[in-house]
Amino acid sequence: MSSSVTVRVLRRLQGLRAGPVRGPAGLRAEPGRFLSSGGAMNVFNRDMKKRQKQRVAALKDGHQYDYLRDEVGSRVADRVYDIARTFPLALDIGGGKSHIAEHLNKDVVQSLVLTDVSQQNLKRCRQTEVPTRCVVVDEEFLPFKENTFDLVLSSLSLHWINDLPGVLRQIQQVLKPDGVFIGAMVGGDTLYELRCSLQLAESEREGGFSAHVSPFTAVTDLGNLLGGAGFSLLTVDVDEVQVHYPGMMEVMTDLQGMGESNCAWNRRSLLHRDTMLAAAAVYREMYGNQDGSVPATFEILYMIGWKPHESQAKPAKRGSATASFGDLSQISRPTDTGRS
Repeated sequence: MSSSVTVRVLRRLQGLRAGPVRGPAGLRAEPGRFLSSGGAMNVFNRDMKKRQKQRVAALKDGHQYDYLRDEVGSRVADRVYDIARTFPLALDIGGGKSHIAEHLNKDVVQSLVLTDVSQQNLKRCRQTEVPTRCVVVDEEFLPFKENTFDLVLSSLSLHWINDLPGVLRQIQQVLKPDGVFIGAMVGGDTLYELRCSLQLAESEREGGFSAHVSPFTAVTDLGNLLGGAGFSLLTVDVDEVQVHYPGMMEVMTDLQGMGESNCAWNRRSLLHRDTMLAAAAVYREMYGNQDGSVPATFEILYMIGWKPHESQAKPAKRGSATASFGDLSQISRPTDTGRS
């Protein structure tokens, strides 16, 4: 079941400069898919992503860009509470400023290892009720032993991973048997308003367009990825968060403040100012609200997977049924109780 929440962010855009305008944060030309030496896709420059997160963490007003991560983090925490057990040791991958942990208590999670690729982010992590140890870790390479954690969490960091199947396998390995992974990542329909507006404006002004939004995982593929990584008892659902802004420029400003800037290897770093202004006009015309604001939609994919254990429920063996589907037709028929 999907739901929608509207978070209103009405801030005044300041400091626009003349001249070329940089490409929107989090939006990029369609990256070439290169193979690394290990055979995995190498779409994103992970070192650049680390530098971007470091810069964002150093912003004095950086807390005003945390609204989306805080909202999704609270929803991931809700899914933890849905599981009736206590987790002695949990791992938060890409946890940043404790966006999930601040919604948990020590009765559910007794101890937490909080990781992020940015040391600055970890230094700004919030005080929570759960005892926490911070470790600088690249999400693509988890330096933990197998069968270590009872719970692994991740919120809005896996969409920058080059080898998502490989990372899911690593998560499955560091979980103890009957441990659970609960994660959230952006899906394929994220920022469709911005994508369509840029494509239409670029086609009109430049005679063609590039794909400006990173390739996101589709919800239809997520179950296969989790199953291929060795998880069982899978649950996948979709949520939608819609944020309203004064205009398209504010959308891009906030994406940059979130640390969602372009880090594709063959990114297009500049867009013509005329194209950007035309895209802003198209955005408002096609998607604008009556009050003058414009929406930006974030599709959030939530996933839950368990590491197999003999105590878990298993499907019945084929052929073990004691009733036939043919008997279903007899259920609604009245019985002849009045006849002798």
